[in-house]
Amino acid sequence: MTPPPPPPLNRRVFLHAATLIAAAPGLSLLPAGRSSAAVPRAAAAAASLRPFALKDVTLGPGVFAAKRALMLDYARGYDVDRLLQVFRANAGLDARGAVAPGGWEGLDGEANGNLRGHYTGHFLSMLAQSYGSTGEEVYAERIRTIVGALTEVREALRREPAVLSVPGRSTQSTGDAARTAVENVRGSYQYVELPPAVLNASPAVTLSAWVRPTHNAAWARVFDFGDGTTRYLYLAVRNASGVPRFALTTGGAGAEQAVNGTAPLPLDRWSHLAVTLSGTTAILYVDGVAVGRNTAMTLTPRSLGTPANNWLGRSNYPADPLFAGALDDVDIWSRALSPAEVAELGTGSGTAAPSAGAGDLASYRMDETSGGTLADASGRALHATLRRSWGGPSHPGFLAAYPETQFIALESMTRGDYTAVWAPYYTAHKILRGLLDAYLNTDDARALDLAAGLCDWMHFRLSRLPASTLQRMWGIFSSGEFGGIVEAICDLYALTHRPEHLALARLFDLDRLIDACVAGDDILDGMHANQHIPIFTGLVRLYEETGEARYLTAARNFWDMVVPHRTYGIGGTSTAEFWRARGVIAGTLSDTTAETCCAYNMLKLSRTLFFHDRDPKYMDYYERALHNQVLGSKQDRPDAEKPLVTYFIGLLPGQVRDYTPKAGTTCCEGTGMESATKYQDSVYFAEADGSALYVNLYSASTLTWADRGVTVTQTTDFPVEQGSTLTINTTAGNRPAAFDLRLRVPEWARDGVKVTVNGVPVPETPRPGGYFTLSRTWRAGDTVRIDVPFRLRTESALDAPATQTLFYGPVNLVARDPRRTFLPVSLHHNTALSGDLLPSLTPVPGSPLHFTTPDGITFAPFAEGTEDPTHAYIHRTEPRVVLGTLDSGVTNPSAPDGTTLLDAIWAGAPFASKRALVDAVAATVRTWTAEGRLSEADGDRILSTARRASYQP
Repeated sequence: MTPPPPPPLNRRVFLHAATLIAAAPGLSLLPAGRSSAAVPRAAAAAASLRPFALKDVTLGPGVFAAKRALMLDYARGYDVDRLLQVFRANAGLDARGAVAPGGWEGLDGEANGNLRGHYTGHFLSMLAQSYGSTGEEVYAERIRTIVGALTEVREALRREPAVLSVPGRSTQSTGDAARTAVENVRGSYQYVELPPAVLNASPAVTLSAWVRPTHNAAWARVFDFGDGTTRYLYLAVRNASGVPRFALTTGGAGAEQAVNGTAPLPLDRWSHLAVTLSGTTAILYVDGVAVGRNTAMTLTPRSLGTPANNWLGRSNYPADPLFAGALDDVDIWSRALSPAEVAELGTGSGTAAPSAGAGDLASYRMDETSGGTLADASGRALHATLRRSWGGPSHPGFLAAYPETQFIALESMTRGDYTAVWAPYYTAHKILRGLLDAYLNTDDARALDLAAGLCDWMHFRLSRLPASTLQRMWGIFSSGEFGGIVEAICDLYALTHRPEHLALARLFDLDRLIDACVAGDDILDGMHANQHIPIFTGLVRLYEETGEARYLTAARNFWDMVVPHRTYGIGGTSTAEFWRARGVIAGTLSDTTAETCCAYNMLKLSRTLFFHDRDPKYMDYYERALHNQVLGSKQDRPDAEKPLVTYFIGLLPGQVRDYTPKAGTTCCEGTGMESATKYQDSVYFAEADGSALYVNLYSASTLTWADRGVTVTQTTDFPVEQGSTLTINTTAGNRPAAFDLRLRVPEWARDGVKVTVNGVPVPETPRPGGYFTLSRTWRAGDTVRIDVPFRLRTESALDAPATQTLFYGPVNLVARDPRRTFLPVSLHHNTALSGDLLPSLTPVPGSPLHFTTPDGITFAPFAEGTEDPTHAYIHRTEPRVVLGTLDSGVTNPSAPDGTTLLDAIWAGAPFASKRALVDAVAATVRTWTAEGRLSEADGDRILSTARRASYQP
């Protein structure tokens, strides 16, 4: 059945949606004229915070703008026809000579490219964000090109296959443009079916064809006649050794009577391939020259009877590839042509009829330029038909770069096998998300039509399945992965309000996981991380659209299971793509730690939860992951062919980041492209009623808050600069604007954050880990300065206190050193009263945020996208108790959990004065002496050292 078309929507509503959903999901939108009485109960669940569209926040100079510029150049210059190649090929359309990107995005990549199409979806999102951020028409034009092509692809998939007409073989030798041939593009799944009587049980045969192969796959057939893998006759372009082969058998592969060629046929050039068989002799010809002979043949075509399968370009072995390339002048004779006749065929220009005439069994000139029927010129009217190996045409709305069979096969799978089925709904999500982003940023109605059609098709497909089948599918590792498709479907529903779209979103509920998270039951150990993180962003959106509290509860509890219990210092999570036991950090460090997609999706989930809970912990995490893993995942150099983004970020000692994994088209390169073109998406949020503005991140930027007639400009070089200046101006006739300005005070900012308004200090002291509110009527030119002093601190791995990572404010510092063992680092030999470890390091002149230790180890920001070997974690070693540069001569004792005496002393920082520090030393010494970890004499020496030492503030 054909799903009904989407109802017409009001363009004003479309554009309003663009300013909201493009920036972030989280709002239910009402079509024009819809009364509040008709609003679904989701209205009560909608978040009262709203994000700003990317166009409303302009990045200023700084690290984010510099990283983004690299990705904008890549988006501007990459050939989008390469992305479209796999879509066009799948639909049997002209791929325009483009070569697919490779890696996961092509037929030759991992698992035969079963994820192809995902990268195009990411690329569309990147283009949409680039256009939304910059307004440069080049990005909109590229979006229109892709959307137009995908529209053509969907239409082609709905039709029976049609011939792709290309210049024929005579053009190569004579330039005769009038002659044409038929090409089957690799990845089109197309072949030619001949009528059953084509061989006519002939005792002799000649097979002749001009071929222009475009791929070097072994066992691709030109001709194949048979009933399966026991009785068949074939002529292949390449055997396992890469040379042509003719074979005939009635006993399977082991009983083949065959003739092999001597050299491979060239790619992308016409060659004539023929075989003659009469009596006991079979001769194989290439370009009219005999290249192989078998004089002991006992089988003939008559031995096969009337084969069920009579094909050009397809093998009776299902695993063999289809022939990729062009065919011209295909003939079959019921006799063995003479060597002279074959030579004439193999060397002729094609402008005159050969003396052998047309094949008397079948003859196809391949002159068709449309349709799916190939005319037979033999006089027997055995016309051939172009077919797809997977059947078809596709159901209405289907759009992909591979056949619908990927989705169908998943429905009967009981265990994952990505070489057979690799996450088709994950790929569908990327395409859907890209189309939605394209529509919301360019108002191209074709993109919305494609998105709605794809969801109509998914609903048609999934709504017929039993709930038990759906639960089994979504629980299968890799094959059943569906990414953030629920979020995207909910965003579509916010535009269409079609019930089947909301129903579709709920068909992806993975009840076992949802129920466990609602109950607070941590079952994440052993689960694939990125398969499940985006599920929860979708659940928050489902809460917003349905009002079902279990969805929001599950997402909240899930987040708390990941942060901090499975989170590395840089904000990433997972090792080898999976989660391990709760609280195990040092024990999971590897060269495949912190899959970059996980950070991307944790950021989305964090901001979405913040819209509802306003818990500062979400924005503390957001800052950590954004400033470290996300920024550090992008290499700091241009490249026209690859986005240069990491897949994994290994956190073992001496790791070098790989910015071109698997040819640069993995899931993480896709999300990395998106991350680098939306750095500003969470700098500011606003109350839906316009009563307050949240400043979440300190980043050089200008916000245009049109609803309030206000602009807010941040002038800062954060994080090089420890603070930011905000200038407020009005755009509505300089009228004052009353609203609350809420400045985020990071949890790590424990050294006295200061705020001034127009140069006047604010008397209240902002507390770390929250928001500091300034309530006033703002006038043009008002300035707010927030100073956020940094301190150098360490964070210990939850399962190994001595395994630590360094932070300076929000900046994760990594050691640059080629050694592959953990570096021993001491930091307490000059700790300040505030607890700041920075006095123990020396700043590197001319290199902001770079420091060296006394023994020459250099620390630099993780965010710098270099290829230096780095140490994200070091082994903290404080062998003796040193206070204020004075060595007490006492060995630094440890508690059973690994905490040392110095750790216990400095845990009480900041200290208001030296006296306060000395008192803390005395108290700690007494405790450790009483517990038998320290002798009284050593305790006295430590206390004496504390009293004699001098300390920085």
